[in-house]
Amino acid sequence: MAELDALVCAAQRGDALAMQELLGLLTPYVGRLCGPIALHDGPDAAQEALIAIFRNLPRLAEPAAVFGWARAIAVREAVRVAKRSRRAVPAELAEFPAAGDPELAVDIRDVLDRLSPEHRAVLVLRDIEGLDEQTAGELLRVPAGTVKSRLSRARKSFRKEWDR
Repeated sequence: MAELDALVCAAQRGDALAMQELLGLLTPYVGRLCGPIALHDGPDAAQEALIAIFRNLPRLAEPAAVFGWARAIAVREAVRVAKRSRRAVPAELAEFPAAGDPELAVDIRDVLDRLSPEHRAVLVLRDIEGLDEQTAGELLRVPAGTVKSRLSRARKSFRKEWDR
């Protein structure tokens, strides 16, 4: 942990090698967060998040919080990129083949593709990252009650589509 703090502090002071090493540590984590939220635009969202992290690193007050801080940036960027993309509006379910069609295997990404970016984000934060409603709400900039209701709707929609 002290090594990570020292790395962050060195990167904040402008040490290019430290910044490269820090971005090397953060890149897979940011990619894992952005992929399920921004789907096909996940790499773009991850790149935007890493740029924001790079630009704003000197403002990070607590070096030990770098992963939580990066998570907040990654989720915000992933939702923003997903909303901007052509798939921002959930697909009409009639556009997809019926359940049992041997040509298509339903997988998690296909089901996630049918959900809104907000629902994908709340699923990732709660069910993958394990955050509580309050923390997820802070990251998404919505009240905890909104997180709870979005999560309920997202889980219900996901289950319904998964069982198709």
